[in-house]
Amino acid sequence: MAGLTLRDVKKSYGPVDVIHGVDLDIEDGEFVVFVGPSGCGKSTLLRMIAGLEEITGGDVSIGDRQVNDVDPAERGVAMVFQTYALYPHMTVEENMSFGLRMNGHPKAEIDKAVKNAADILQLDALLKRKPAALSGGQRQRVAIGRAIVRNPDVFLFDEPLSNLDAELRVAMRVEISRLHNELSGSTMIYVTHDQTEAMTLADKIVVLRGGNIEQVGAPLHLYDDPDNAFVAGFIGSPRMNFLDAEVTGKDGGVTVKLTKQNDTTITLPVAGDSLSVGDACQLGIRPEHMSVSDGAMLTLKVDVAEHLGSDSYIYAGSTQGKSLTIETNEGRNARHGTEFQIGIPPEKAFLFSADGLRAR
Repeated sequence: MAGLTLRDVKKSYGPVDVIHGVDLDIEDGEFVVFVGPSGCGKSTLLRMIAGLEEITGGDVSIGDRQVNDVDPAERGVAMVFQTYALYPHMTVEENMSFGLRMNGHPKAEIDKAVKNAADILQLDALLKRKPAALSGGQRQRVAIGRAIVRNPDVFLFDEPLSNLDAELRVAMRVEISRLHNELSGSTMIYVTHDQTEAMTLADKIVVLRGGNIEQVGAPLHLYDDPDNAFVAGFIGSPRMNFLDAEVTGKDGGVTVKLTKQNDTTITLPVAGDSLSVGDACQLGIRPEHMSVSDGAMLTLKVDVAEHLGSDSYIYAGSTQGKSLTIETNEGRNARHGTEFQIGIPPEKAFLFSADGLRAR
């Protein structure tokens, strides 16, 4: 197995730049997830690693070998696509072994590789079936098995769960996580727009926007310590609430008034060196961090209340500006049109300058 290095990697289509000088180090055995909104460049970056897209500038190295001009088949990577891309006239066993057979590997070696992959993916009983007789999740496991038999240095996954229903996506997330544990030392790079997949699968998340890396880190690091409003809003579900604010004081922290919440004031325990009194800013608070009994209290009119049993999601305050999402286990009595009081604990809140950078 091997790690991977990107140095100043760029991609342009004519005059349009889509990847703007990406630098990234992926350690041997890491599970790294590229995440970001549609059009951010995550799949393009993955395809450049695979060799399916030529790079415009920079260097891609797998292990100690620069692979800029190396054919995809010689890079030591295996890719699992969004579509299963299985041959409908072949059995599971034939689909999984196809690449090895085309490359002239001995039959005994092929049989051993297929059996090993089938054991890992629990496909033993399905080897003689054809794709039409398989469920969506089973087909995706066959596609993953086809990658495993190649024994690659790096596994590449391009949104492999996006065609599955919600229940199957959860089951396959567990399967892929288990696969990484069983294939000890395997380097995996996984592309998704679903931040829940990123949080649950990754050792390290790479957040992309507009062809640039916004932040790299462990899932909980990005959740607890985002560098900017984009990362803070993208990581975490439901997404972070953002409230318009203005700096009113800087004595023992930064005091702001919430300009669309009756000028309610709150003092955050941050230095805020990048902010001055009078500056416009945004206060960020995660739905699960709001409290019915602590912090700067807001009185909001409920727009919609979703009661899920142990927790409730309350969407409120649209008449006072941006609607806020509140996650609480004390909201069973909330109904459309009623008033709901909720607090913002200062120690749980984030502050962002007008350009979106985190004030620390």
